[in-house]
Amino acid sequence: MNTRYTKADLERIVMVQLENLNAMHDLLSIMKVQNELLHNANKKLKEETADFKTKQYQHSTRGRK
Repeated sequence: MNTRYTKADLERIVMVQLENLNAMHDLLSIMKVQNELLHNANKKLKEETADFKTKQYQHSTRGRK
């Protein structure tokens, strides 16, 4: 199967590939930002959970006296 492409065909293929690469780059950039937001949210949630557990422990030990 010998398929012949014209110069215009090849230029169009390259342009479509470039558009796709640019779109993938944009998506990766968005995913990086989302990943950073999730990381920060998880970090804050972990800190808040630790604080809550500490307060619960302090509250429960005070009630035993």
